Amino acid sequence: MMGGMKAKGEKALDDEAKIMATYTEWVDDETTRLGFNIKTANSDIEKLSAFIEKADNDVSQLGKAIGELDDLIAQKEGEAQAATDLRNSEHAEYTKVSTDLSESVDALGRAIDTMESENVARPQAEMLLQKMAKTTPAMRSVLAAFLQENTADASMGGPAVAAYENQSGGIIEMLEGLLKKFKEELSDVESAETSRVQNYDMNMIQLTDLISHSKSDREAKAETKATRSSESAKAKGDLADTKAALAADEKTLAEMTSIFTEKSAVFKENQKIRNLELEALKKAIEIISSPNVADSYAGHIKLAQTNFLQMASSSRRVLVKQRASDFLKQRASALNSKTLAVLATEVAANPFAKVVDMIKTLIAKLKEEAAAEADHKQWCDQQLMENKNKRNKKTTESEKLMAEIDEYNSNIDTMAKTIQTLIQEQEDLTKAMGEATTNRVAEKAENEATIADAQAGAGAVRQALVVLRNFYDSQSFIQQVPEMKSYGGMQAGKGGVVGMLEVIVSDFVRLEAETKSAEAQGAAEYDSFMSDAKADKEYKHKTVVKTKLEKDQAKFEVSRSEKMLVGVNEELAKANDYFEVLKPECIEVKVSYEERVQARKDEIEALKESYKILDQKTVE
Repeated sequence: MMGGMKAKGEKALDDEAKIMATYTEWVDDETTRLGFNIKTANSDIEKLSAFIEKADNDVSQLGKAIGELDDLIAQKEGEAQAATDLRNSEHAEYTKVSTDLSESVDALGRAIDTMESENVARPQAEMLLQKMAKTTPAMRSVLAAFLQENTADASMGGPAVAAYENQSGGIIEMLEGLLKKFKEELSDVESAETSRVQNYDMNMIQLTDLISHSKSDREAKAETKATRSSESAKAKGDLADTKAALAADEKTLAEMTSIFTEKSAVFKENQKIRNLELEALKKAIEIISSPNVADSYAGHIKLAQTNFLQMASSSRRVLVKQRASDFLKQRASALNSKTLAVLATEVAANPFAKVVDMIKTLIAKLKEEAAAEADHKQWCDQQLMENKNKRNKKTTESEKLMAEIDEYNSNIDTMAKTIQTLIQEQEDLTKAMGEATTNRVAEKAENEATIADAQAGAGAVRQALVVLRNFYDSQSFIQQVPEMKSYGGMQAGKGGVVGMLEVIVSDFVRLEAETKSAEAQGAAEYDSFMSDAKADKEYKHKTVVKTKLEKDQAKFEVSRSEKMLVGVNEELAKANDYFEVLKPECIEVKVSYEERVQARKDEIEALKESYKILDQKTVE
């Protein structure tokens, strides 16, 4: 019997060592895997954090740069508008001054022609100029200059006016001097206008180039800012997922390490006790197997025991059986043990020899059940831990993949709407550009026709004015018959036809100037609009292409994640199914493992006590 116990103990020692070795190897593998995951996660967190910090800093710097460019663009556009306003004001002043000077030159030329043909004296010249000044505003400046020259000659002691009454040469020379002076002033005004136009054009070219370059730079920075913002947002999502995965791995590693430490301590204690037990059995077997003990026991103990049993009365055996049965009933009631209750009944109903064998057999059976249940408990602990780790891992992976899929689908919807909006905006821009071109062509044709009409009208009216002025001016000096009233022509009625024609000329000149200004402004606005529209359209086109590529990539990622999710969910379902299998065997028990161990231990102790009762009485 002790040899069998020794063999069984050695097998149990070896089996437990193998189980622990397998469990240790699994823990080592999991520790290595989780350690690698944790190390990788920490590295990824460090990289993602650095990337996010860099990206956010880039976004901030780009935002500042865009703000500075906006300020610069606004400043330069303001300078361009101010320069344009100043140019328009200068041009209006130039138009007014040049018109006045041109009319003065024209009027003065006609006055010279008249005086040369009439051979007039200074008083008559002065009267002619005064007459012309009434009908021609430009002649007022000529008259003023003439009077100023006359006054200057008198103050310098020049010849008396009467000396020149019949000599027009000096007057014409004076008027030609004034004509030359006005022509020089007109030339100076035109030269100054040309210089201002050139300066304005150069300034506008520089400002336009700077504004265009600044806008292009701003668009590039805005696009880069949007890209970096998107990259930062994605990295923040990856960082949150990585931190969650790290926390799950750290928790799993901590739980596994704690359980392994506990199991290792139990294993060491079990191995120690088993070795001590084997040493005790080995020593006991050596003692019992010695010739002195074995021969003495065989020659005396067995014989004496047989004689004693043979001499024992049946009434005594009945009494011993009854005491053992009563003891077992008491313990069965105290421990609520059906096994002891059934045995108590069997003890009372069966022969003495059979009762002893029954107790021995039941003790051995309970010990075997205890060993099997311990093995089952260890197997359950290992399977539950592995299943829990797998379920936690696959649940985390499934949730992460579902979150990624939801995020990708949301981004795909947003990108689809963005693409549609950008395409519609490009179509709107194309339509607007077409309409603007059509309107510009029509407006330009209309302006050119208006300018041509104004120039032709002004030229024709000026020719008519020359004819009429020549006629009316000559009538002013014709000697009429004394008894007749002087007739100066119909020009006096309501300002006269000359005055009316002069107004018409000025209207044509003003129309030409205003139309040219409107044409220049319309052309500039059209060019600016077309340039901005083309740049905006090109930017939107590039954005559409880029967004489509990102959308396709997102769809690919969704497809890949969905395939991975199917696989992960299948593994999770298998793990959950296996957990349901483990439940009835390892979790859903009415009595805990510790309580079952203690109950079986109490039952074995009760059986040992009942056996002692039977054995002691038998010995007696």
